[in-house]
Amino acid sequence: MLWNIDLTLLDVGQVMRAAYAEAFEKVTGEPLVYLTSAAGRTDSEMFFEFCARNYVELEPDNEVLGDFLAALETAFAARHDQLLSKGRVMPGAAASLAAVASFPDTVQTVVSGSTRANATAKLVAFGLDTHLNLAVGGFGSVNYPKSSLIQSIRLHATGEGGRAYAEEETVFITGSAPDVRAAMIGGAIPIAVLNGSTTEGQLREAGAQIVLPDLSDPRAVMTAVHQATAG
Repeated sequence: MLWNIDLTLLDVGQVMRAAYAEAFEKVTGEPLVYLTSAAGRTDSEMFFEFCARNYVELEPDNEVLGDFLAALETAFAARHDQLLSKGRVMPGAAASLAAVASFPDTVQTVVSGSTRANATAKLVAFGLDTHLNLAVGGFGSVNYPKSSLIQSIRLHATGEGGRAYAEEETVFITGSAPDVRAAMIGGAIPIAVLNGSTTEGQLREAGAQIVLPDLSDPRAVMTAVHQATAG
């Protein structure tokens, strides 16, 4: 069971944007004027697009990316006390995580565009890490798209008897159309939620057959997971 974090379980966008700006200027020496959409993107992908959109010429290598990710973790950690005051947990997120945890032989983790440290900090701040196995999660600490992160988790997380989880028993819950497409490519069944600005039509067009209004009804979430994996 895979969960997107931002705008699915919680929203700390205001804090994250400030951290992006600080880290970008520290690494490049230039202000971050033009942002890019974070939907379905990893921090690694976003950094190089930040450079392109802000006309910053840097060699697209792992060294400069590593510098940015390290600076981003430092900038975000410095704002830890702002998470609760400027962020919010999505209605029903904690209850839905607890409800899905009641399914037998189920591993819950996350597929996040954030680095492991930042993703963990977000979840811990709101007490959402309790039912998640973050050791097997996929994070933006590596320069791979989310579809690759999903595939890696699915193949390496072990189920009953030490077997890998199959595509038809792997579910990804998200409110992002790019995430839905990543699930289709990476071998997971998408369940979409209308927590952000993405419309139901956009989510269905991306490939989501199940769309929930939000996570406020844990029973509906459990029913959706059962429906998605019933085959």
